[in-house]
Amino acid sequence: MTPQERYPATQAQRATGDWNPFWDTLAALDPDYLEAFLAFRAVPQSGPLPKKYRELIFIAINVATTHLWPSGIRRHMQNALQAGATKEEILEVIQLASIMGVHSMSMGVPILLDEVEKLAAEA
Repeated sequence: MTPQERYPATQAQRATGDWNPFWDTLAALDPDYLEAFLAFRAVPQSGPLPKKYRELIFIAINVATTHLWPSGIRRHMQNALQAGATKEEILEVIQLASIMGVHSMSMGVPILLDEVEKLAAEA
């Protein structure tokens, strides 16, 4: 059985280009776990919400004090900006998430400024 046949969710996620580098580590340690996680994670990504709003929600999840996942914050900010989100919209998401704890701001805002600067440099 090929990796594409054995790990279709993993292969599908890689093909999107929206790949967390940490998932390479999980794939090496336990590819079956990664496959199950990515299959579960993929379910809400094909619903009626526009991509921009899904990405804003992912940013809120990743900056939440119960999660604080910098690579996820960065990746979903990049996706949101590419989907048309503004710096101000992303900042408001971080501000709303900071109600759970100020660490959302201290982690999210520097990443936001970095990603906006990168996007401007590419334009």
